[in-house]
Amino acid sequence: MSDQQKSTTAGPGRTGATFMADYLHAHAIDHVFFVDAILRETLVELEKRDIRRILAHSEKAAAYMADGYARVTGKPGICMAQSVGAANLAAGLQDAYLNRTPVIAVTGRKNVSHLYRNAYQELPHGPMYEAVTKFRADVASIGQLPYLLSQATRESMSGTKRPAHLDLDGYRGADIESAVLPLDEQSYRSFLKPVSIPPTQAPAELVRQAADKIVAAKRPLLVVGVGADEPGIRDALAAFASRFQLPIGTSVGGRSLVETSHPLHFGVLGTYSAPYANEVLYDADLVIYVGCHVSDQITCDWSNPKLGTDIIQIDVDPAELGRNYPNVLGLAGNPVQVVNQIAALDIPQVERSDWLARCADTAARWYKSQEIVTRSEATPIRAERLAAELSECLPDDAVVVADTGFSATWTAQFTEFRHPTQTYLRAAGSLGWAFPAAIGAKFGASQRPVVCFTGDGALHYHLSELETVRRWNLPLVTVVNNNSALGQGLRSVKKLYEGRAGKLDDLVLFERLDFARIAEAFGIRARRIEKATDIVPVIREAIAANEPFLVDVMTDPDCNPQPAWIPQA
Repeated sequence: MSDQQKSTTAGPGRTGATFMADYLHAHAIDHVFFVDAILRETLVELEKRDIRRILAHSEKAAAYMADGYARVTGKPGICMAQSVGAANLAAGLQDAYLNRTPVIAVTGRKNVSHLYRNAYQELPHGPMYEAVTKFRADVASIGQLPYLLSQATRESMSGTKRPAHLDLDGYRGADIESAVLPLDEQSYRSFLKPVSIPPTQAPAELVRQAADKIVAAKRPLLVVGVGADEPGIRDALAAFASRFQLPIGTSVGGRSLVETSHPLHFGVLGTYSAPYANEVLYDADLVIYVGCHVSDQITCDWSNPKLGTDIIQIDVDPAELGRNYPNVLGLAGNPVQVVNQIAALDIPQVERSDWLARCADTAARWYKSQEIVTRSEATPIRAERLAAELSECLPDDAVVVADTGFSATWTAQFTEFRHPTQTYLRAAGSLGWAFPAAIGAKFGASQRPVVCFTGDGALHYHLSELETVRRWNLPLVTVVNNNSALGQGLRSVKKLYEGRAGKLDDLVLFERLDFARIAEAFGIRARRIEKATDIVPVIREAIAANEPFLVDVMTDPDCNPQPAWIPQA
C-alpha cells in the first residue's frame, strides 16, 4: 500500500469512520481490540491504514488486551464492543483504572429514538462505566466526535492516567461512523494532531525543602509505584537514589522500574512483600514515595510507615498528595521531572553506608533463608523455584506479565529483573488478566520476548484466547503454574475448615488438567514440566522458538509465601 493511500482521506464526504481511522493512525496506534459487531466501516478503514484489528473471544479479554498494549507502548489502548457487550467491556476496565493505564473504550448504543422504550438488549451504559473511567461521554451527533475523541485521549493520558469511554449513537456505533463530518480541510487536519501533554515541574521552593529533608534524614527509604512509569524514569530514579544514597523499595507493579540488580534495590513492600522489607520500612525516618498512591496494600492498611514518620510524596496528581497520611511534603509534577529537579540541586554529598548495609544485609539473609524452596527438587514442583528459575531464562529486553494473587507474590519476591530494559507488568487485582494482557503486550512490543506467568485458575478465565494466539501466530510464551487450585484461597479455606467437618475441595480445587495437551489441540506448541531441573531448559527453548508456546508446570498447591510483616497495633 502506498503512503498516499495510507494518508488522511482528502476531499468532502469524510465520515465518522474515516475520521476515527485517520485519528488513530495520526496517534501511531497500530492495534485495536474488539468483539463483533462494532464500527464495521471504521474497521475497514483501519485496515487501509495498516492498523491491525484484533478480534477477541470476549469483551473483557479485549479490554485486557488493550490494557497490556497500553502498558508496554505508553499509547492509549483501544477496545470496542457493541451495545449488548458494553457491560462486559466495562468490567474489563477495572484493572486499567486501578493500575492507572490509558485505555479508550468505545461502545455503540441504540439511537436516541429507541432509548427508554425497552429496546432490544439495551441498558443505560453510563452507570456501568462511571466507576472504571476518568472520563465518559455520549456521542449523539457527528459534530461531537472530533471534540470528544480528542478529549477522551487528553483525559486518559494526562494527570493520573486512566480509562475513558465514548458511547456512540447507533447499535454498533453505525449512526456516527456513517454520518458525514461537517469540517473543512484545515479543521479536520487540526483535530488529527497528536495530543501532547507537557511535563510539569514542582515549585522550586518545595523542591529545596524536599532536598533538605532527604539530606537531614538518617534512615530514608525511596518507594516507587507504578504511577512513576514514564519515559526516562529508570535513569532518573537510579541517578536520584545514587545521589542521595537511598535504598529503593517498590510496589509490586513498580518492581522493574529500577533493575533488581542495582546495588540500592531493596525489594517489594506491602502485603505482597517478603517479611524483611516491611520491618526495615518501619524503622525508616523518612519515606519518599514516587508515583505511589500510598494505598492500603503497600502500607499494610496504613500501619507502615507509622503515623508521624516524615513523608515526601511525588505525584503528577495534586489531589493524591497527603490523601492517606499526615505530615506529607507534597510535590506535584511529572515524576521524572521532579526527581531530576531534586537531584540537580547543589547540596552536600550524603553518606549512609551503615543504613545501606543494614538494608542490603537484611534482604540477603532472607533470600538465603529461602534457598530451601527456591532450590528445592521436590515433586510437585515448588512455585518459589519456578518463579526464581524464570529469572535465569529472561532475555535482556523481556517483558513478564503476571497475574494477581500468588502469581504476583511469587514473581514480586523471586523473579529478578537484572537489566534496565526488562519490564514487569502485573494485574492490579483482576484474576485472569495476565493472559489476554500478555497478548496485547506482545502485539504492542512485537520485537521483545513476552512471557505470561499465570496460574491454572487464572488461565481458565480466557482459555479461548489460545485461538487468538494461534490465529495471529503470536510468539507469546505462556507459563502456567498448574496446581489445580486457587492457591491463594486454599490457605485461607484450610484455616476456615480447621476443626470443622465438610468438603473444602468444593471451594478452591479443580480437576487436574494437562494444559500442554489443551494448547496442542489449539495448534500451539507446548511442553509439560514435572521436574524442577527442566524449568530453565524448557522455558529457554520456548522463548528461543519464537512461536506460540505454552509451558505447563506441575506445582504444589500447598506452597505458601511467608506472610508479610505487619506492625502490631
